[in-house]
Amino acid sequence: PEITEAISSPFQHGQLKLSQRKALGRALKKHAYDQAIVLPNSFKSALVPYWADIPKRTGWQGEWPRRFLLNDMRSLDKETYPLMIEHFMALGVDPGKPLQKPYPEPSFEIDSDNVVDALEKLQLTTPERPMLALAPGAEFGPSKRWPADYYAQVASQKIKEGWDVWIFGSPKDAGIAQQVVDQTLGDVTNLTGKTSLEEGVDLLSLATAVVSNDSGLMHIAAALNKPMVAVYGSTSTRFTPPLSDQVDVVMENLPCMPCFKRTCPLGHWRCMLDLKPEKVLKHLAKVID
Repeated sequence: PEITEAISSPFQHGQLKLSQRKALGRALKKHAYDQAIVLPNSFKSALVPYWADIPKRTGWQGEWPRRFLLNDMRSLDKETYPLMIEHFMALGVDPGKPLQKPYPEPSFEIDSDNVVDALEKLQLTTPERPMLALAPGAEFGPSKRWPADYYAQVASQKIKEGWDVWIFGSPKDAGIAQQVVDQTLGDVTNLTGKTSLEEGVDLLSLATAVVSNDSGLMHIAAALNKPMVAVYGSTSTRFTPPLSDQVDVVMENLPCMPCFKRTCPLGHWRCMLDLKPEKVLKHLAKVID
């Protein structure tokens, strides 16, 4: 109810496309928005609000050219606001004003008709058995991806126990998803790259439980309040935790963690390799119980 309109960004990650951004900004100008809150720290993310002539343009200091585009630029105190959700919430209040606590947990309301439509489009039926959803991808990089063969071992065990296993992800996750399929003992429904984001959310709502890396799908599953095991490697729950009490986070305790690097700077990738499937299965049994 708090959202009047959602406008999809036509720009992929890393794309500048100045002329298209200017055109979008000019198109938004007619709405006469009072304020734009720019969540990313990039220069290009501040261009559209600038070209839309929005009077108040709020954001954190980031790439230095932003200072010419934002007129309410703030300095982030990461000790005061260590969590990503706090970074975002703080931009919505006046500087120095305390944030609302407890923090609201995002949640999705699922339209059953949309679920039926998504099932029909993909020629699927509602699972009659428990269904485990796997999200083995992570666009950030390999250091956030639990090994495909580990996912396959978890999938094989749950299939042996009588579960269905569905794999979710974007087209960029197709490679690792196929590795999971190839190494799993049993049939797997691979939906990677076959759904829109909205369809993925609808179908994920059918899951009995979820195993996911620290990724966008992890946060979606948390917003669906699904029992979940979230696997962390190079990142930290002190920055981007899943906002749900239905989640068990599993991670190692190594001196090099968290490094927040896309690939392992030490070359051993122990934060993921040392985290064995048996541990994830143990935590999965706990969240399902």
